Amino acid sequence: MFDFKFNLENTDWFARAWEFFTEHGSFKTPVFMPVWTKTSVKWIHREELDEMWAEIILNNTYHLFLRPGDLTLKEFWWAHKFQNYNKPILTDSGWFQVFSLWNLRPTTELKPWEKKQSLVKITEEWVHFRSFIDGSKHYFDAESVMDIQSNIWADIIMAFDECAPWKSSKEYARKAMERTHRWAVRCVKKWKENNEKRRNEWTYEQALFPIVQWVNYADLREESAKFMASLSTPWVAIWGLSVWEPKLEMYKTLDVVKNFLPTNKPRYLMWVWTPEDLIEWIYRGMDMFDCVLPTRLGRHWVAFTYTWNLKITNLKFRLDKTPLDPDCKCKVCRNYSKWYLRHLIQEDEMLGMQLLSYHNLHFLIHLAKNARVAILENKYEEFRNKFWERYPKDVLKK
Repeated sequence: MFDFKFNLENTDWFARAWEFFTEHGSFKTPVFMPVWTKTSVKWIHREELDEMWAEIILNNTYHLFLRPGDLTLKEFWWAHKFQNYNKPILTDSGWFQVFSLWNLRPTTELKPWEKKQSLVKITEEWVHFRSFIDGSKHYFDAESVMDIQSNIWADIIMAFDECAPWKSSKEYARKAMERTHRWAVRCVKKWKENNEKRRNEWTYEQALFPIVQWVNYADLREESAKFMASLSTPWVAIWGLSVWEPKLEMYKTLDVVKNFLPTNKPRYLMWVWTPEDLIEWIYRGMDMFDCVLPTRLGRHWVAFTYTWNLKITNLKFRLDKTPLDPDCKCKVCRNYSKWYLRHLIQEDEMLGMQLLSYHNLHFLIHLAKNARVAILENKYEEFRNKFWERYPKDVLKK
């Protein structure tokens, strides 16, 4: 019913390698997707993403809805044209920003008795929230989120969901999960209607991900995985973060969920934080990943390496003429020393944080690409073991 196609090229135990074909080109998995939250990656321009062979990006539905507006993007001829990006685009559901940005609202425009109230109200039909920009009122529901993402013209879109905090009571976790399931059914119905309209308008259809609810109760995780897998969608997505559980809890959760996900559907794990996460999630059968952490760490003077994170401001790097990581092939590691990068940070030069951000993105994108090569050669276990020979294993306890 849609012209989005994908092909499973190889499996190596649970690890998989796919190729996907969209109106805006193909991409191969495992893949790390840079996050263009507001139609840009922090301090990284599109040409640099092309340099590092990024194949697909993520735009944020919540932010694009608020500014410049999904209808504006539709009139402009889609997000692809607006941001001059001609490769595949995935848009998220907007739920996490609705949840996490409520406390950033401008209180000056609110009445005194409103200032102590949450900006988010959840009902069976919709989520009511105020803009963190100007305090204006807005509503998201399953149908409107499908329409917004259709107006943005992303290649891949996400169903609206409610991600409950990981310390939620079981009673609330079940309510959130069941509400998410009902919203997913409504999203699928609206998605099919929108794709029919798109076909009639002679334009490409969109592919939909429903999202497995990420809660910390094994029976609920199993129930959610089975339910989402049963929907007539080409993909299954999973929350990789439930605000903010420990790493080992995340791994245990996926060890339960993976057994109930269909092997013939690609899997998108949302919010993968670090290199070790990428290695372990691929090992557990996940295919697509995203996170804002690479550029966020770059802006805080931290670089990914194959021996763990490196804080470039440390005194020991004052006269260090070596690259951030000798095994990294990015232009930062080829051309600049730790000494020079530390100097830029000390002088409060924005270039230093830009270069660290570039390195971090390149590092995760190519870690995923190297994992793909290992899967195609049936050597992923060996690849994973070599990674952990140098990487500190105690990070899994954090």
